[in-house]
Amino acid sequence: MSDSPLVPPSTVVLVSGGSRGLGLAIVTDLLDAGVRVAAFARTVTPELEKLAAEQPDRVHVGAVDVTDPAATHAFVREVEERLGPIDGVVNNAAVGQDSLHVHTSTGDIARIIETNLTAPLQLTRLVIRRMLGKGLRGRIVNITSICAQRGFPGLVAYSATKGGMDAATRSLARELGGRMLVNSVAPGFFASEMSAVLGSTQLDQIVRRTPTGHLTEPAEVVPVVRMLLREQTNINGQVIVVDGAASV
Repeated sequence: MSDSPLVPPSTVVLVSGGSRGLGLAIVTDLLDAGVRVAAFARTVTPELEKLAAEQPDRVHVGAVDVTDPAATHAFVREVEERLGPIDGVVNNAAVGQDSLHVHTSTGDIARIIETNLTAPLQLTRLVIRRMLGKGLRGRIVNITSICAQRGFPGLVAYSATKGGMDAATRSLARELGGRMLVNSVAPGFFASEMSAVLGSTQLDQIVRRTPTGHLTEPAEVVPVVRMLLREQTNINGQVIVVDGAASV
């Protein structure tokens, strides 16, 4: 499928779940690197609105639910009109879990799977189709989790979705035959709304068994995401763990 080994750096990147936390840090870092960025989330935060107001020619934001295919399709068209063809995607939007599997309702399991697995697969398919139709090469970065590789109580459905995205990463990299680079970044736990479900005792245990002695910070993850989107690399179909060797 590929007639050249080179995939150029992404210049217009779509970031889902870009309103806060790691997503907002990725958006800000990519802007600092000179990339045009489109970001959406269910709620657009003041921080994201500020970036759009300051750099209207380089930032496009919207309040979009990633599980709404029609809304995401409309947003992608808006991005192409405002910023140009998308040649990079960061699948970051996700919902967490705060219940043991035996206590998790069927509806909650379905919601977690739809948001964390079905929706990013659909968004990726949408953007890839449009890139291929324009003859573009591109890069996909899936933000997954160390939960896909290690077991944690209370996170069964969440872990399953992140493991599914890691598996999809490997298969999609092969399917696209080098026309696009597809990778996952799996952060360890960091202080966030989703990791708070573990409680202070469990987080303290994670810190104690982490050689670097601290939870992962968004600032430690964004350079890896930027590298996968911007640097000349032969990394493809991989899951890059950023957790201070806690999972080793």
